[in-house]
Amino acid sequence: MDVAALTAFGWRPVPFREFVLKISSRCNLACDYCYVYEAADQSWRSQPRRMPAEVLRSAVARIARHAETHRLKEIEVVLHGGEPLLAGVDYIDFAAREIRAAIPCGVRISMPTNGVLLTDRALSVLDAHDIGVSVSVDGDREGHDRHRRYADGRGSHAVVARGLDRLAGRYRHLYRGVLCTVDTANDPVAVYEDLLRTGPPKINFLLPHGTWSAPPPGRDPGSDDTPYADWLIDLFDRWYGSPARETGIRFFEEIMHLILGGQSRSESIGLSPVALVVVDTDGTIQQVDTLKSSFSGAPRTGFTVTGHDFDEVLGHPGIVARQIGRSALCVECLACPVRDICGAGNYPHRYRAGRGFHNPSVYCRDLMKIIDHIGGRMRADLFPSRAVTG
Repeated sequence: MDVAALTAFGWRPVPFREFVLKISSRCNLACDYCYVYEAADQSWRSQPRRMPAEVLRSAVARIARHAETHRLKEIEVVLHGGEPLLAGVDYIDFAAREIRAAIPCGVRISMPTNGVLLTDRALSVLDAHDIGVSVSVDGDREGHDRHRRYADGRGSHAVVARGLDRLAGRYRHLYRGVLCTVDTANDPVAVYEDLLRTGPPKINFLLPHGTWSAPPPGRDPGSDDTPYADWLIDLFDRWYGSPARETGIRFFEEIMHLILGGQSRSESIGLSPVALVVVDTDGTIQQVDTLKSSFSGAPRTGFTVTGHDFDEVLGHPGIVARQIGRSALCVECLACPVRDICGAGNYPHRYRAGRGFHNPSVYCRDLMKIIDHIGGRMRADLFPSRAVTG
């Protein structure tokens, strides 16, 4: 990709606004679908277990400089892993203090977690720094424990449920929502209704990571079957048809927003420029870490927080490809009627060995079907006189 040519034609990079700090490179669960530990890229094995203090300070200083250079009013810093709570609550206290003290604009700090270590002490420290928390839960005990287990095979649902109850109780003001990976073996309505138990403000249903070369479970790229769309349609109809909105579902809300002419706020759908960057525990700066599901080394940029500013990273071809919208799409996607809504889906899901990322999503048929279904339901509500009855 010729970055200089793109710049000459008027393209300008979008500054980063979301900074993912991998403060821990290990996890206390062994989820079988994990893109960090179970996918093609195994670089975690050589990473420091915890981000050294000097690396964190360098990262924060670079973030501060980027925010100041671009006069950003607000950014988000995500304390990530592995399991970020394995870094220890004292380390999280230290990291939050460094972030708040150094960055010259508004900062939202958040943390995804598997919920195992959500103790009262941990929540007290997170509360002291107003760190928002989202928890990975895959539904009821059976659905959750099918994939989200300890290394010895024990399920984690019981301990995760206890941590989630603590968060949703006294610390509810920190509760940002639930992350749930779609498993078509589970009943979508039952999963959704089980997740409603703690009243999450939002649920983010995630398609399992896969590529054309290593397809996701149950997805045959050569088949016309749409197992993920069918699952999501049942879920959408239950959620959308409820007389009172019980919670937000990010994937559906993003599609609806795009259908109405808005811009996406998620990298999994739409064509809006991605403004996210990752710092690993050793200080290397990487693209979105879900690229690890594609091939070994896919997220690497060659930059580090000890030697480079984030402005230098904005010119990396991989970052540019995720910021230039339609210009990064393949011929098939450019001709698609839902192109601007789908946006070829999540970038890692486009990968095919030998062709790189210049392909439709491996979920192409699923995405088209769910987008068409949501659009049809919305049109029927907005223009009932045009609805066709049979």
